[in-house]
Amino acid sequence: MIKLQPPAFITRHVLFALVAGGLGGVAFMFFLLEFDHYTSSNEFCTTCHSMTYADDAYQQSAHYNSASGVRASCGDCHVSEGIVMATYDHVIGTKDLIKQLFGKADYDDPVVNLLHLPEAAFAAREWFRKRDSATCKRCHALDAIQGTRANTAAIHQEETDGKTCIDCHMNLVHRHVPSEQTFKREAWNAMVEEEHDLAPGTAASLLAGGDGAEQVAAYDEPEPQSQPKLAPESTPAPAAKLAEEPVAGSSAN
Repeated sequence: MIKLQPPAFITRHVLFALVAGGLGGVAFMFFLLEFDHYTSSNEFCTTCHSMTYADDAYQQSAHYNSASGVRASCGDCHVSEGIVMATYDHVIGTKDLIKQLFGKADYDDPVVNLLHLPEAAFAAREWFRKRDSATCKRCHALDAIQGTRANTAAIHQEETDGKTCIDCHMNLVHRHVPSEQTFKREAWNAMVEEEHDLAPGTAASLLAGGDGAEQVAAYDEPEPQSQPKLAPESTPAPAAKLAEEPVAGSSAN
């Protein structure tokens, strides 16, 4: 009877290390799955106050209030499918967390947040383009799109060469931001200043790195009440004039 002998290099310590490494790898995969699940949730995303502004708009959209009852979460749209790519997206996303915690801009401030929204929207749209809107296609199948308008199905099946979902379907979930080609910074700044009752030029100051405090304070302070103009102090009358005027309490003779 032939007895199989393990190779000489597989000692008891090596065997223990292999088993421990295998169990550790399985545990790490479970950790990544749970990590991805938690960090893709709306609850996690909105722990940053700055993200609650995006969440407010999202809750008014069809992706939240769907007639079919399907509700897309933050992770459904903004995190790639698969444990490896999902983990990669989360790791890359830490740059936004670093900007939130240590950056000069206060993204929790609604004015600052709104001023920086266009750049965030442009970056997100580019992310979708590079992935051919893969997260959109988790729920939407091109050959199943019918719609209520004429030729909707044909458009989605025949006129999509060189295009991806985000090229036509933007501003569906979050606040409306123009396309990068038509965006005008001056117009956006003016809109933000009007919406938040800010003095002209405050937006540009905030974007340039200033806090805009002086402009905001000057604009928010009530205008001082107009004071009645005091009559100028009377000047002494000429001696001849005084001589002609009667003195109080005396009678002219």
